[in-house]
Amino acid sequence: MVSRSVIDDLAIWGPDSSTAAPSQKDAEQYCRTLATSHYENFPVVSWLLPRSLHQHFYNVYAFCRWADDLGDETGSPQRSLELLQWWQTELDRCYAGETRHPVFVALRPTIERFSIPKEPFADLISAFVQDQSVREYETYGQLLDYCRRSANPVGRLVLSLVDRVNEQTLVWSDSICTGLQLANFWQDIARDDAIARVYLPREDRDRFGYPEVQRRERRSTPEFQALMQFEVDRARQLLLAGKPLVGCMPGRVKLDINLFIQGGLLILDAIERIDYRVWEQRPVVRKSQFALAALKSLPLLLGERKPD
Repeated sequence: MVSRSVIDDLAIWGPDSSTAAPSQKDAEQYCRTLATSHYENFPVVSWLLPRSLHQHFYNVYAFCRWADDLGDETGSPQRSLELLQWWQTELDRCYAGETRHPVFVALRPTIERFSIPKEPFADLISAFVQDQSVREYETYGQLLDYCRRSANPVGRLVLSLVDRVNEQTLVWSDSICTGLQLANFWQDIARDDAIARVYLPREDRDRFGYPEVQRRERRSTPEFQALMQFEVDRARQLLLAGKPLVGCMPGRVKLDINLFIQGGLLILDAIERIDYRVWEQRPVVRKSQFALAALKSLPLLLGERKPD
C-alpha cells in the first residue's frame, strides 16, 4: 500500500471509494510511507525521538498531510472545500469509534493512548478551509488567529505525544509555533505573492507607509524594509518567549524543540542579512548553519547548559 500522493490516493481512499478498511498493520504502514516519502524542512521523525513514539508521530503527520494537500493540491477551491468537509466528517467518525480510511485506522489508537482532544485536528482543518477564501489579512490579530489554527495545533499535538500538556507548556508551544509560521511567511513573501496570498497585515503596511501599489510592484522601499524589520523582530520575540519549553521536554526531545526554535531564528537572521529585501531574494539557511546550531544544542542532552 505505497502512497504516491494524497490526491492520487483519493481514488482509493476518497469519499467515493468503496475500498474496505485496512488492517491496523497496513494502515500504520501507509502512514509511515506517507511520512517518510515527503520532503520537509525538518524531518517528520528524527533519530532524537524515542522509537516507541515513531509510529504515533507518523500517524499524526499523515492526518496533517492529507488535510494540507486537500486544501492546497486539488486545483479548485470548491473541490477543496468539499474534500475538507469530508475530512472533518471522517475525523468526527474517528472520535465516534468508526474508522475506514487508513489514516484514521492508524490514528485512532494514538488518540486513545495519549487522550488527544479533537480540537487541534479540527483547528487544522478549519485553517485550510479558510485558505480557500481568505487571501489577505487586515490586522495582526486576524493573522494570529490563523496561526492559532494552522500552526499551533501541531505543537499541541507534539505535547500530547510526549505527555507534557499543561497550561504553561501550551503557552510556550503556541509562541514557538506562531513565531515559526511568521518566520516562514516573511521568508516567502515573494512566493506567496505569486499565488495571491498576502500575509503582511494591511494595518502594518499602512502604519509604515507602504501603499498597495508599491506592494503590487514588489518594491523594496525604505518603508518596506522598516516594515519587514518590525515583522522580523516580532517573530523573533515569539520564538524567544517560547524557549523555556525546551527545558520541560523529556530526554532527547529537548534537542528537537531547540532545533526548531533555532531554525526559525536562522531564517529571521537570513532576512536581516539581505537587509529585508525579500522581494529580490529569498533568504535561505545553509545546511552548515543548521548543522552548527545542532552541535551547539548537543549539551542540552547532558543538561549542561540552557538553550542559547
